[in-house]
Amino acid sequence: MKQKIVQYLRKQSFQPTLAGILVNPLFFVRRGIFIHIKMLAAKQTGQLMDFGCGRKPYRNLFTHVTDYIGVDIEQTGHDHTNSQIDVFYDGKTLPFSADSFDAVFCSEVLEHVFNIDEVLPELSRVLKKDGQILITVPFCWNEHEIPYDFGRYTSFGIKHLLEKHGFSIIEIHKSGHFSQVISQFSSLYIYEVIKSAVKSKALHYLLSMLLIVPINITGAIISFILPRNRSLFFNNVVLARKN
Repeated sequence: MKQKIVQYLRKQSFQPTLAGILVNPLFFVRRGIFIHIKMLAAKQTGQLMDFGCGRKPYRNLFTHVTDYIGVDIEQTGHDHTNSQIDVFYDGKTLPFSADSFDAVFCSEVLEHVFNIDEVLPELSRVLKKDGQILITVPFCWNEHEIPYDFGRYTSFGIKHLLEKHGFSIIEIHKSGHFSQVISQFSSLYIYEVIKSAVKSKALHYLLSMLLIVPINITGAIISFILPRNRSLFFNNVVLARKN
């Protein structure tokens, strides 16, 4: 029973259903990312590299790929206890020959990359011509995985970087909108304050949700009623093609 609860909460953490509003303190940001990845993942085929894979929380969404290779770096701002890494990367050169992959997936990684002008050409090198890259990268979020947090990107900024390194934009989406961001940051503030004050993970989670669930519900109602202003949003979700 306990194992089933843990599995349910882990899934709700990255792939929240509407029920996630009751159990996920990061509901709005994670829900937005999940919806857009699910929509675009089905378009990926062949051999795929998940760059910065961690625990591969979205692997099940890529239903049409033949191989799913997880790549990550050893030294990051989080431990790899629950990671599912197939290949470690040295931070400079990917251990694959040119034109190895039909698709690359890179979710919430590029903000942790200081040498992005070196990494994007390397991702392009291992991607076949006309291969697709699916990226999510934050525009509005707090500092995290400290000290390995280096950047935030506007929709114009990430588009410029990808085009600069030989990619053409197929689709670009903004995840979340103004009122959701306000609600999520209220929840995040409470979550972070309790996290710093309470050492027990279980107690931290229970106290957080007692205070956050009302904010989540109120935020969901408000975001449904108010006009959607996307000048403030959580993430860029970009699908691009290698030229």
